[in-house]
Amino acid sequence: MSKPKLLLVLCGDTFPAIREQHGNFDHWFIQAMERPEMEIVVWNAHQHHDVPDISFIGAVLTGSPAMVTDRAGWSEALSGWVLECIGLGIPVLGVCYGHQLLADALGGEVDFQPGGREIGSLLISCSSAAADDPLFSKLPQSFFAQLTHAQSVTKMPTGAVLLGSSSRVGCQAFRYGEAVWGVQFHPEFSRDVMAAYINIYSGDMSQRQRLTVEEHLHDSPEANQLLGHFVDYCLTSESSG
Repeated sequence: MSKPKLLLVLCGDTFPAIREQHGNFDHWFIQAMERPEMEIVVWNAHQHHDVPDISFIGAVLTGSPAMVTDRAGWSEALSGWVLECIGLGIPVLGVCYGHQLLADALGGEVDFQPGGREIGSLLISCSSAAADDPLFSKLPQSFFAQLTHAQSVTKMPTGAVLLGSSSRVGCQAFRYGEAVWGVQFHPEFSRDVMAAYINIYSGDMSQRQRLTVEEHLHDSPEANQLLGHFVDYCLTSESSG
């Protein structure tokens, strides 16, 4: 009997300098999500590759250096595919770019973040609705997460449930329906990867801002656990279905 498959949708690649030292997005996600009873299949959607002809128990959309508002052909095609998955009841988790793509596809709005890039190890505060959420109910009321993004979800899709916010971004996490989640933060990032991103963007920061961001770097174990909670949800839903 073949193992159930989780589809990891690669929406872009990290910077070459980070990739050389720490690996790429798919490497970080697989490290956090791999299970002996499940197979992870990577689909390079941003390279216009066709979706694998497989059955899968869930899909995870990664981050990307691209912007949803650029309306790239591969991204627009991916939006349509995601809506098909949602219509079929397949669990979906979007991260950073994936979070924004989900919101946009479902009728929300995405735009550049007022005040510039949000970056660093920042505190996420859960909403009251998080207590009843299959994923966020397993997390504390507030936790540190790694963030780097120039755009954000400025308006959630109609019917979406807000799950988390940060001091600057009102929508750090949402759920749509029963099994569709978007998170602006990066649960796949380690502290070292976050530090590498801060170094990449250091030229865009004042010396004071960079020192502040670097001094407040934290590990983010609770945020990292979110990917495992999503895998658990997919495996449980598959076995009960």
